[in-house]
Parts: sequence; structure tokens; C-alpha cells
Amino acid sequence: MKIIVPMAGRGSRLRPHTLTVPKPLIPIAGKPIVHRLVEDIAGVLNQEIEEIAFIIHKDFGDKVPGELIAIAEKLGAKGTIYYQNEPLGTAHAILCAKESMSGPIVVAYADTLFRADFTLDTTADSVIWVKQVDDPSAFGVVQLNDKNEIVDFVEKPKEFVSDLAIIGIYYFKSGETLRSELQYLLDNNVVKGGEYQLTDGLENMKQKGLKFVPGTVDEWMDCGNKNVTVETNSRMLNFLHNDGENLVSANIKNENSTIIPPCFIGDDVELINATVGPNVSLGKGTIVHNSTIKNSLVQTNATIKNATLDNAMIGNHASFDGNFTSISIGDYSVLE
Repeated sequence: MKIIVPMAGRGSRLRPHTLTVPKPLIPIAGKPIVHRLVEDIAGVLNQEIEEIAFIIHKDFGDKVPGELIAIAEKLGAKGTIYYQNEPLGTAHAILCAKESMSGPIVVAYADTLFRADFTLDTTADSVIWVKQVDDPSAFGVVQLNDKNEIVDFVEKPKEFVSDLAIIGIYYFKSGETLRSELQYLLDNNVVKGGEYQLTDGLENMKQKGLKFVPGTVDEWMDCGNKNVTVETNSRMLNFLHNDGENLVSANIKNENSTIIPPCFIGDDVELINATVGPNVSLGKGTIVHNSTIKNSLVQTNATIKNATLDNAMIGNHASFDGNFTSISIGDYSVLE
């Protein structure tokens, strides 16, 4: 099994945090989003992962490819890097990894996390992960027949046709078939809104008689903007805490401070006269003095003093000393 991860988007809705760090590498409960994503996919598939192909942008910098390859290697897989330097759509992004599209593959967009417990239907030509939602008009949805097979894909329906939203994770029995269908779109300039769309390729496959079935997830967590990313961090902390995972490093300095679980506390964190939690992630090397923090995500080597934070997101090496509560400051920012 191979996993293809398109992640070349700039993550503009999560600025300023994505000005210096690609969105898929933003940590959730102490691990980058993309790391948690491929781990969870591997857990659901319960199969050996041969290769993980990451599709990134050239502007991500020199360190990112190495970090992504290390993530793949932790799962015992080969890591491969491809580049999409123009935003030409989902089909184009996936096809950038065409050299890795052979045998069974999973395509997963790196801006979403999920929790699921189901057995993959390997008899199907494709499995599309979906989640029931309250407002289908904001999503692409699938329609099912009485055999639980997908018979239609509808993008942001104005009238109700289904409440099963596509979450951006797909299984294909044949990577070669998907590659051929996506190449057809590019060769024949099949575009919508100026972009090559994966759903057009899926529709062509369905018209040829390929069998699509849904794969349902128990939880679907978005990382699109600051507020939902902080919420996703909180939800993930609760899941991991309930799973019995130890999220607090033994290598921290704690003076007259209280940690209210669930929290992720990284190595070399310093807590002095602080109350942290619930639902807080503090990255490695962060310093918190005379502060109360809850429902917040703080990355590495930040300094927080004399603060009361709730629903806050603070970047790497940032420094905050003040009275604002629900803040969002990026890497190396200073507010004192």
C-alpha cells in the first residue's frame, strides 16, 4: 500500500502561522498534522505501508523534505518528495506523484484529521471516506444507492441531496487506473474554474463501471483556520488522553504550577507560577511564567508571561507578555 499526500497549498486561512511553517507541519497535540494523518491512515488500513509520497511547494524550504521523509521512515515506509509549484487543482496535484501511483494507494489531503474504526473494503475499486454533516451545502457530498454504493458526487449542493461529506481521503485499488484517468483530464484540458478536479476523474471512473463505496469516520477534524485548529488540538488531546497516552514529558521544570489534563507538554518546558490546561499543547522549550492557559496551542520555544490565554495559538520562538486572551501570533513575533 502507498499513501499519496498532496500538501502544496499555502494555507492562507491559517496565517500568520503558515507564513513560516507549511500548514501540514503545524503540530497538533505535539505532532505535525501530516504525521498524525498518515499514522491514523496506517492504523485504519492495518497493512504494510510501502511508500508515502508527499507533494509540496518549492517555497516550503530546504528542511521540509527531510522532515517528511523522516515521518515516512518512522512508519517503516519509503518517503518520496514531489513538487506542485502552480495551483492547478486537485487532479493536477495528485498527478505530480504519478511515478508512485502503482498498486493500491490512498490519497489523503493534509489539512484534516480523523478517528475511525472500520475494515477497508478491498473488493471495491475505490473507497471514499465520508462524514455525516449538518450543513452539506458547504461540502462535496456523495449519494448512495440501496447497495451502499456511491452513485454520484455533488459539489456544495444548494438543495439537499445527501449529508455525507467527502473528507478528502480516498482509497484506490489501482493507482495505475487513477493515474490514467487524471492524465486524461490534463491531456484533454478538462477544467472547472481553471483547475483540474479529482471529482471529474472519479466521475469518469464511475461511468466506466468501477465500484465506489463509502468509508465512514467517527470524528472528522479540520485544520483550516486558527479557531478550528485550536479546537482540533483540544479534541485530539482528549482522544489521546482517553486512549491512555502519556502526553506530558518527564523532562520539564515545574515550580508552583498546575497541569490540568488533557495537555501535551513537550521536553524542556518551564512552568513557573502557572496553570496550564485543560486542552493545551506546549511545544518543546516553551517558557510559561505567571500565566493561566487553557484551550490553546503553543508551538516550540515560545515565551509567555503575565498572560491569561484561552483559544490562543502562538508560533515558534514567539514572545507574549500582556492582557489579550484569544490571540494568534506567528513565529518570532514579540508582544510585550
